[in-house]
Amino acid sequence: MPFDYPDGATPLDRDEAEGLRLTHITTREQLNIFEAENIRAGALWAWRSRQRDMLDELFIRRLHRQMFGKVWRWAGEFRTTDKNIGVPKETIGIELHKLCDDVKYWIEQRSFEADEIAVRFHHRLVYIHPFANGNGRHARMMSDLILEKRLHRPRFSWGGMVLEQQGETRSQYIRALHEADAGDLTRLLSFVRT
Repeated sequence: MPFDYPDGATPLDRDEAEGLRLTHITTREQLNIFEAENIRAGALWAWRSRQRDMLDELFIRRLHRQMFGKVWRWAGEFRTTDKNIGVPKETIGIELHKLCDDVKYWIEQRSFEADEIAVRFHHRLVYIHPFANGNGRHARMMSDLILEKRLHRPRFSWGGMVLEQQGETRSQYIRALHEADAGDLTRLLSFVRT
């Protein structure tokens, strides 16, 4: 099935696209529906989880599998190809470990306000881009989990719209991520609470 991608989305290579479990899907709209169902189930699992430390590779991978495992065979597995975004595939585990250690330190030392910790985590997790697909949705859920379960703050609103669909809100989100890539978190910090 040929996929069309909204701006900023990471294209799947042929092997990754063949990892689709639901062979009856023929359109992007159908794929979005099945992924959304799986993501809802993953969210229920995540918010019911009693795991205290979610800042580790096992939880991060397990959450991705819970969010996408009914749709994609490779869910929860690190990508095996380099993409137009992300660290080299060989360094994913190392960078993820460093990110988790940094966030634990920021929380322990109160290095930043809660929103900034979650935004910094989100940005770096998207930048690392550990999975073939679903990185933005996964990173947003991880950030919200950290906010609620570790920092005892309300979840972000993420622009108040569905970010998987092309539109002005998604464009603002992508612009904010690009500015964060250049070291300026201002727009992303504002966007997450709009």
